[in-house]
Amino acid sequence: MKILLTGGTGLIGRALCRLWAGQGHHLMVWSRRPKEVPALCSGAHGFARLEDIGDFDSPDAVVNLAGAPIADRPWSDARRRLLWDSRVRLTRELTGWLGSLPLPPRVLLSGSAAGWYGDRGEQPIDETTQIERGDTDFGSRLCQAWEDEARRAETLDMRVVLLRTASVLAAEGGMLARLRLPFRLGLGGRLGSGKQWLPWIHLDDATGLIDFLLKHEDCRGPYNLCAPQAVRNAEFTRALATSLRRPACLPVPAWALRFGLGDMSSLLLGSQRLLARRAQEAGYRFRFPDLDAALRDLVAP
Repeated sequence: MKILLTGGTGLIGRALCRLWAGQGHHLMVWSRRPKEVPALCSGAHGFARLEDIGDFDSPDAVVNLAGAPIADRPWSDARRRLLWDSRVRLTRELTGWLGSLPLPPRVLLSGSAAGWYGDRGEQPIDETTQIERGDTDFGSRLCQAWEDEARRAETLDMRVVLLRTASVLAAEGGMLARLRLPFRLGLGGRLGSGKQWLPWIHLDDATGLIDFLLKHEDCRGPYNLCAPQAVRNAEFTRALATSLRRPACLPVPAWALRFGLGDMSSLLLGSQRLLARRAQEAGYRFRFPDLDAALRDLVAP
């Protein structure tokens, strides 16, 4: 299969390239730095412009994961524009190009995030949960617009899958890379009250589920990419500290996060009791459904 990826040099993208290169697929990555793609993405071909992909290389499937990191810095006006353009405008350009092809690919798997739902408190969330469009925080509005652009591919008779991804746990990169050092130094602790629900997924399951959704032609629409075991922030904090054999006794008050991060604090203080209902109903079997097992695999000494 010929697979085109955006965001192929990111955490999930690189892992997918390793997986699919091992399965013998022909991989292409749309990137601002195409010369770096073969080394970063398991030998994939890099393209700076979609127009450089000829008819011979026209993909059978597209996986759209591009987007500037959302938690790297506070959401200034300039940062919001970058986050929007790198997701919404890029996806609009991608679907426009797909519509220009003589024979569009069969499937588009397009990134989104658990933030689509906004802060839901104690409410269990599955893919049938509805939200009031526009009446949510910036992260939710961003995901809504991102998905809207991806759905345009449905008019091309393509199967569209929307990947509402939780925080991805990986040995290198992602949330654990930011938390490992302070927790190893004994400086970890719950955020705010610690009662907010924190959805998560092991990198192996994030890639495994995306691979599953790519290959199962009856799968379409939104899927929550999260582990079946929901945990609160305080539970996650204790589990991570235990896996590192360190205490977790330095909580960060909510007011300090709001003062330091502004609107971006919603990523840390918002609550999403996310359920992987559609993935389980489709028959996907999680390798790491349990947080303690996932952390033992990734960070335990």
